[in-house]
Amino acid sequence: MATTSNPGARKPATTKRATARKSTTGTTRKSTTSKASRSTASATRRSTTTSTPTAPKTPVEHAQVIAERAVLVPFGASLLARDNLVSTVKGIATKYRTRAGLEREIKRFERRGTTERNRFERQVRRTRNQFERELRRRRTTVERTVRQNRRRVEREVKSVRKDLEKQSGVVTARVDKLVSDAQGLITSN
Repeated sequence: MATTSNPGARKPATTKRATARKSTTGTTRKSTTSKASRSTASATRRSTTTSTPTAPKTPVEHAQVIAERAVLVPFGASLLARDNLVSTVKGIATKYRTRAGLEREIKRFERRGTTERNRFERQVRRTRNQFERELRRRRTTVERTVRQNRRRVEREVKSVRKDLEKQSGVVTARVDKLVSDAQGLITSN
């Protein structure tokens, strides 16, 4: 990748390095600390100069950066995919290299399948039991409601029947009285 150097971007890293070198004149502890600081400063300087491209100044440089990215992004992605594929194939090859390894993996798969089957069966039983419980609860509620409604209707019918019998007895008595009064009036006239 073509990068142009920007003197302003490199000055802080050089300043850090110079500061780190100045601090090495102390004790041994300071010496190890300054070595770590120096390596950190040099790593920082390297990362800033290599990974952070400077801003393109001209349209041609801008076009060049865009073209490089257009080529490097798919290329990098294909390299990562290749690396992943190679590591997967190597992992599979090491697992199944011997008969014992193959049998061990088959047993592992069988145990995993058995575990998942048992878990699924437990879940089905649990769901079925919950459904049956809910069904029984609803059936009991409906039966109780039907019994209560039937009793209430029977009480109401009895009450209405008694009222009708009383009313019919009263009406019959009034009609009989009116008939006898009418006959008495007719015969007295």
